[in-house]
Amino acid sequence: QVQLVESGGGLVQAGGSLGLSCAASGRTFSGYVMGWFRQPPGKEREFVAAITWSGSTYYADSVKGRFTISRDKAKNTVYLQMNSLKPEDTAVYFCAADRNYRGYYSYTREYDYWGQGTQVTVSS
Repeated sequence: QVQLVESGGGLVQAGGSLGLSCAASGRTFSGYVMGWFRQPPGKEREFVAAITWSGSTYYADSVKGRFTISRDKAKNTVYLQMNSLKPEDTAVYFCAADRNYRGYYSYTREYDYWGQGTQVTVSS
Protein backbone atom coordinates (compact mmCIF):
# COMPACT_ATOMS: atom_id res chain seq x y z
CA GLN A 1 0.00 0.00 0.00
CA VAL A 2 1.36 3.37 -1.03
CA GLN A 3 1.82 5.90 1.73
CA LEU A 4 2.93 9.50 1.64
CA VAL A 5 3.62 11.05 5.02
CA GLU A 6 4.31 14.75 5.36
CA SER A 7 6.13 16.33 8.27
CA GLY A 8 7.66 19.63 9.25
CA GLY A 9 4.68 21.94 9.37
CA GLY A 10 4.15 24.40 12.18
CA LEU A 11 3.81 28.02 13.18
CA VAL A 12 6.30 30.62 11.98
CA GLN A 13 6.45 34.38 11.83
CA ALA A 14 6.31 36.23 8.54
CA GLY A 15 9.74 36.32 6.95
CA GLY A 16 10.73 33.05 8.55
CA SER A 17 11.48 29.65 7.08
CA LEU A 18 10.13 26.13 7.32
CA GLY A 19 11.11 22.87 5.71
CA LEU A 20 8.60 20.16 4.83
CA SER A 21 9.37 16.53 4.14
CA CYS A 22 7.33 13.83 2.45
CA ALA A 23 8.36 10.23 2.94
CA ALA A 24 6.98 7.78 0.39
CA SER A 25 6.65 4.09 1.00
CA GLY A 26 4.88 1.02 -0.29
CA ARG A 27 6.44 0.78 -3.74
CA THR A 28 9.23 2.10 -5.87
CA PHE A 29 8.68 5.65 -7.05
CA SER A 30 11.00 5.43 -10.00
CA GLY A 31 9.77 7.73 -12.73
CA TYR A 32 7.16 9.41 -10.56
CA VAL A 33 6.62 13.15 -10.47
CA MET A 34 6.32 14.43 -6.92
CA GLY A 35 4.36 17.54 -6.13
CA TRP A 36 3.41 19.84 -3.31
CA PHE A 37 -0.01 21.42 -3.14
CA ARG A 38 -1.66 23.55 -0.48
CA GLN A 39 -5.17 24.38 0.62
CA PRO A 40 -5.66 27.73 2.34
CA PRO A 41 -8.60 28.09 4.72
CA GLY A 42 -11.86 28.21 2.79
CA LYS A 43 -10.17 27.84 -0.58
CA GLU A 44 -9.48 25.11 -3.10
CA ARG A 45 -6.32 23.08 -3.23
CA GLU A 46 -3.64 24.77 -5.35
CA PHE A 47 -0.37 23.83 -6.93
CA VAL A 48 2.85 24.86 -5.20
CA ALA A 49 5.76 22.97 -6.74
CA ALA A 50 6.68 19.78 -8.58
CA ILE A 51 9.80 17.84 -9.40
CA THR A 52 10.23 15.22 -12.10
CA TRP A 53 12.31 12.09 -11.89
CA SER A 54 15.01 13.78 -13.96
CA GLY A 55 15.07 16.71 -11.56
CA SER A 56 13.17 19.35 -13.49
CA THR A 57 11.34 21.67 -11.14
CA TYR A 58 8.23 23.79 -11.50
CA TYR A 59 6.76 26.40 -9.20
CA ALA A 60 3.64 28.44 -8.79
CA ASP A 61 4.30 32.10 -9.47
CA SER A 62 3.33 32.96 -5.92
CA VAL A 63 6.22 30.95 -4.45
CA LYS A 64 8.86 31.26 -7.13
CA GLY A 65 12.13 32.48 -5.69
CA ARG A 66 11.06 31.69 -2.12
CA PHE A 67 10.35 27.93 -2.15
CA THR A 68 12.61 25.13 -3.30
CA ILE A 69 11.53 21.57 -4.04
CA SER A 70 14.02 18.70 -4.02
CA ARG A 71 14.02 14.95 -3.75
CA ASP A 72 16.26 12.21 -2.42
CA LYS A 73 15.64 9.20 -4.61
CA ALA A 74 17.47 6.81 -2.33
CA LYS A 75 15.26 7.79 0.58
CA ASN A 76 12.05 8.09 -1.43
CA THR A 77 11.63 11.52 0.09
CA VAL A 78 10.70 14.88 -1.34
CA TYR A 79 11.32 18.17 0.40
CA LEU A 80 9.94 21.68 0.26
CA GLN A 81 12.10 24.43 1.69
CA MET A 82 10.04 27.55 2.30
CA ASN A 83 11.78 30.87 2.89
CA SER A 84 10.52 34.43 3.28
CA LEU A 85 7.16 33.10 4.35
CA LYS A 86 4.11 35.33 4.16
CA PRO A 87 0.77 35.14 5.98
CA GLU A 88 -0.85 34.17 2.67
CA ASP A 89 1.27 31.01 2.66
CA THR A 90 -0.86 29.75 5.54
CA ALA A 91 -2.46 26.49 4.43
CA VAL A 92 -2.51 22.76 4.78
CA TYR A 93 0.31 21.45 2.61
CA PHE A 94 -0.06 18.15 0.79
CA CYS A 95 2.47 15.92 -0.88
CA ALA A 96 1.39 14.02 -4.00
CA ALA A 97 2.78 11.46 -6.44
CA ASP A 98 2.03 11.12 -10.14
CA ARG A 99 2.95 7.71 -11.57
CA ASN A 100 2.19 8.50 -15.19
CA TYR A 101 3.50 11.96 -15.89
CA ARG A 102 1.90 13.61 -18.90
CA GLY A 103 3.24 17.08 -18.39
CA TYR A 104 0.34 18.49 -16.37
CA TYR A 105 2.19 18.87 -13.14
CA SER A 106 -0.06 21.55 -11.66
CA TYR A 107 -3.37 19.67 -11.90
CA THR A 108 -4.55 17.79 -8.83
CA ARG A 109 -6.33 15.22 -11.02
CA GLU A 110 -3.01 14.07 -12.45
CA TYR A 111 -1.75 12.81 -9.10
CA ASP A 112 -2.49 9.28 -7.96
CA TYR A 113 -1.41 9.34 -4.35
CA TRP A 114 -1.76 11.96 -1.64
CA GLY A 115 -0.49 12.48 1.87
CA GLN A 116 -2.67 13.49 4.78
CA GLY A 117 -1.39 17.05 4.87
CA THR A 118 0.53 19.17 7.33
CA GLN A 119 -0.50 22.58 8.62
CA VAL A 120 1.66 25.61 7.99
CA THR A 121 0.67 28.82 9.74
CA VAL A 122 2.45 32.09 9.12
CA SER A 123 1.72 34.88 11.57
CA SER A 124 2.03 38.54 10.67
